[in-house]
Amino acid sequence: MKRLSFLFSSVTLALVLGHPVALAQSASSTASSATLVYTVKAGDTLYRIATERGLKPEDLLRLNGLTAPALSVGQTLKLPSGPGSATTPPAVRPATSAAPVTPTRPATPAKPASGPAVSATSPSSVSALTGNMVAGVTVRAPVRLQMGDAFVLHLSGEKAGQAEVSFPSEVGEDVRKPAEVLTPIGAAGEYLVLGRVVLGKTTPLTYMVKIGTDVLRGSIPVSALDQKVQHLTLAKTLTDRLKAPERPAEEKVVEAAYALRTPQAWARPFTAPLASTAVSSSFGQPRTYLAGGPVLYHYGMDFPAAVGTPVRAVNDGKVVIAATFPVRGGLVAIDHGAGLVSLYFHQSKLLVKVGQTVRRGDVIGRVGTTGLSAGPHLHLEMRVRGEGTLPSEYFNRLWP
Repeated sequence: MKRLSFLFSSVTLALVLGHPVALAQSASSTASSATLVYTVKAGDTLYRIATERGLKPEDLLRLNGLTAPALSVGQTLKLPSGPGSATTPPAVRPATSAAPVTPTRPATPAKPASGPAVSATSPSSVSALTGNMVAGVTVRAPVRLQMGDAFVLHLSGEKAGQAEVSFPSEVGEDVRKPAEVLTPIGAAGEYLVLGRVVLGKTTPLTYMVKIGTDVLRGSIPVSALDQKVQHLTLAKTLTDRLKAPERPAEEKVVEAAYALRTPQAWARPFTAPLASTAVSSSFGQPRTYLAGGPVLYHYGMDFPAAVGTPVRAVNDGKVVIAATFPVRGGLVAIDHGAGLVSLYFHQSKLLVKVGQTVRRGDVIGRVGTTGLSAGPHLHLEMRVRGEGTLPSEYFNRLWP
């Protein structure tokens, strides 16, 4: 099955706990409104520090006047110590030690990393990570995946930021920039790389982590979505849009957005674009648009809503597309950084402009039925380096 890029992930969040904590109570604190001071250690992340103490990451950002989650070793953070907050550091959990792997040989899964794993809502969700080491860096990966999943490779260690990561199994697949060499994002010895499983893939996903001359290779099994093919019957006035003279220009603009590799722009959980998350057409649905035509995938999710319903940005980012096209109709695309772009199709009205910075929840347009659309709805796509991933897995999560 080949991609039709102009037609319509499981995200895993696993936190490995086990780094010592150092807290010192502020001399000016009182029993009713105390503040603790925490010094960032190697391997710390803002999300880990917050969740260990029952805090919301966005509250920790606000308390410290931070606009991004990146931390540096030696940085001090203020932590609340009033009623309902943890006033003492949690018990230190021993870090899971992953057996070293001989460079360039296939990685052998170690036992799941310690600490809580936040599992996704779909049956394919990853409930644990496996860990291996290369050049002193621990690499943790999902234990299983499903086609269309988005996922994270976690790299921990002094040299984690020097790693080069790629996914060799993409070579020969219907994917943009197969086996692209990626630079991890992060700080303080804790880094990550966003990954995605292209729709149509059922062979194992392989990854490669290179640090200097040392190489670690790993493999993750992938399962199918097992959805039945949907045969659509559309009016000729709609299918004719596929051959519109403006189509090449539409594809060129969208492919340029997929090619962006900007720094991560978000620091808060993702949100749904509409108040209602009822779905009229699911992600990854195999379809035919013409009788006897090829089977193609649905790269997003369709949310039915009345014309004029506000459409909201799923998270912070920059508007890179705001225009009307033959197939996608009224389209807004937001670059969130780290190779992640959200796209909002078929809108009746666009309320943002290219280059505009938006925040999570900002109204960017209105639901419509423009482009290749048979009724009012919002088609949402979440693209990781150009490949479609399951949108609903992002909602209400601070991801990655």
